[in-house]
Amino acid sequence: PAPADIKAAACDAINADINQYAVTWGAKPLRDAIAKDFSRRYGVAVDPDANLTVCCGSTEAMMSTMMAIVDPGDEVIVFEPFYENYGPDAILSGATPRFVKLREPLNPGTDWSFDPAELQRAFNDKTRAIIINTPNNPTGKVFTRDELQMIASLCQKWDVIAVTDEIYEHIIYEGATHVPMATLEGMAERTVTINSLSKTFSVTGWRVGWTIAPADISGAIRKVHDFLTVGAAAPLQAAGAAALNLPESYYKGLAASYQQKRERLLGILERAGFVCYAPRGAYYIMTDISAFGFPDDVAFARHLVADIGVASVPGSSFYRDPSSGRNKVRFCFCKQESTFAAAEQRLAKLVARV
Repeated sequence: PAPADIKAAACDAINADINQYAVTWGAKPLRDAIAKDFSRRYGVAVDPDANLTVCCGSTEAMMSTMMAIVDPGDEVIVFEPFYENYGPDAILSGATPRFVKLREPLNPGTDWSFDPAELQRAFNDKTRAIIINTPNNPTGKVFTRDELQMIASLCQKWDVIAVTDEIYEHIIYEGATHVPMATLEGMAERTVTINSLSKTFSVTGWRVGWTIAPADISGAIRKVHDFLTVGAAAPLQAAGAAALNLPESYYKGLAASYQQKRERLLGILERAGFVCYAPRGAYYIMTDISAFGFPDDVAFARHLVADIGVASVPGSSFYRDPSSGRNKVRFCFCKQESTFAAAEQRLAKLVARV
């Protein structure tokens, strides 16, 4: 559930008749709160009047960004497996997505990784942007400072904009550290940072997100945003400003809570026979289903739903070539204990078919 304070702030705003449009690029109290929070955490100066645009969720923030910076014929680099909107966002903007593969961890305690040479080959004179989602959906990967520095160097070499989706920034485990791309030397002026209230405050249905970008890019994003949605819900923007003033103990408790949920679901899945790639961030677990002997991920996911009563997402939905995900499914652990208990009982019926 969402924190009581943020729900109360939303009710107070509605009861105070905050019903009219806010300024299209975001109510000033929310922009001020976002700028203050980002600057305090990461040491990067953010001008709430020049660098910030509040959107209807991070999904619209990404679409507005793509349409603002990309021209037909450009290319946008996307890591796969990917959050399924990134490729279509590039295509709808007239660009061609170029995919760079993240490879599964080979050993326990390691993270998904990319081949530096493959990444270097993806950059060229047509590259306009690269999308980085860290912590990552669906893999749970947290990009390291060294990895981000390598990406930053390529962005600077090829004059490319980094678009970072950082909505899981506070949901990290095992000592992982979230490093915003904009904090690296020379990258604040070529990075669009996307975030939202959704995951940090458990209000995915409120649709309040934002971009932090250089002033010239912000101006373009604001124009697109205005024509797409005009503005995010005014009373929920007021509640967002209150949410960003919650004490640091809230964020520590959030990560600790998800750590427990992660361990709970990992145990359930491993006992049921799944090979699990333990996430270092976000709240998803990618699994290998090869041991169950199904022809592909879609057939297995259908079996899980129809015969076991547990839902998953087929791994093929996260890849350009569906065959790359045919032996994987993804599970989500932002659930209550009653859901875990039911899943544990049902998955006990799952028997490997090899």
